[in-house]
Amino acid sequence: MPSFHNGAVEIAYLDEGEGDPILLVHGFASTKNVNWVYPTWVSELKKNGRRVIALDNRGHGESGKLYDSEQYHIPTMAGDVSALMDHLRIERADMMGYSLGARMTAWLARSQPQRLRSAIFGGIGIGLIEGGGPGENVAEALEASSLDEVTDPVGRTFRAFADQTRSDRRALAACLRGSRRLMTREEAAGIAVPVLIAVGTLDEIAGSAAALGKIIRGARVLDIPNRDHMRAVGDKVYKTGVLNFLSGRP
Repeated sequence: MPSFHNGAVEIAYLDEGEGDPILLVHGFASTKNVNWVYPTWVSELKKNGRRVIALDNRGHGESGKLYDSEQYHIPTMAGDVSALMDHLRIERADMMGYSLGARMTAWLARSQPQRLRSAIFGGIGIGLIEGGGPGENVAEALEASSLDEVTDPVGRTFRAFADQTRSDRRALAACLRGSRRLMTREEAAGIAVPVLIAVGTLDEIAGSAAALGKIIRGARVLDIPNRDHMRAVGDKVYKTGVLNFLSGRP
């Protein structure tokens, strides 16, 4: 798997296919494979004439592991994405993030709009501004010596997932504590690139897609029927909606 260094941090990535580039940014405690390869996003996008680039966020997958929460602020993590674009000499691309990856994508859409042809926010709605999702309960569950010690149901879910994927739990806990900064309503309203917001109708983590859509001018909202935060990722409605959105871009 190819990698590059953004400063001292090694970032692993994949780069497949030909055509207009799209960057994929995975969610917290996931990886490029779990979020994008296994649910067939990479293959579907390649079939539709896309060059697909996906990275393992710092602290995740095959990328470098850091244990200081100060090294996981949203602008810092988003900086790995723009550094990857520089490394691959990609001036401008579509970008899709899921959950934490969508918050990183939103930050880039607001701060570096010249780099994004469009932005797709998967698994994040008004939670981008109002918060929600995993908190200190999950960080403590990740640091527990065993799953048996974890009683919090949300903490148990994330701890079991981290164990299943053989993740570095200390790095994930640091990431969770460092990446909590929310976007203000004014910052979100300042996003000017074309945006698609895609959230499962049973997603209790993301918050309302429609509410966020009212704040970001011209944003399109895609409801993914009967899917929660975890099961929306590979849904056919999600994929079809994204492909239609991308094909409609000039």
